[in-house]
Amino acid sequence: MERIKNICWQDEDMWLGYLVEFPDYMTQGETQAELKSNLTDVYKELNSGNIPWVRKV
Repeated sequence: MERIKNICWQDEDMWLGYLVEFPDYMTQGETQAELKSNLTDVYKELNSGNIPWVRKV
């Protein structure tokens, strides 16, 4: 399993985060587990080639 570095924090009742490789694309979740799932989905979508002009750091 590949590890994906991310930054996440809690802001009031929501968890926010982004992938270190793709800092322009943030996501959120009501729980840490939901945020992790959303970050995984973002990673898959950004690496799929379906989105043009993705900025990767």
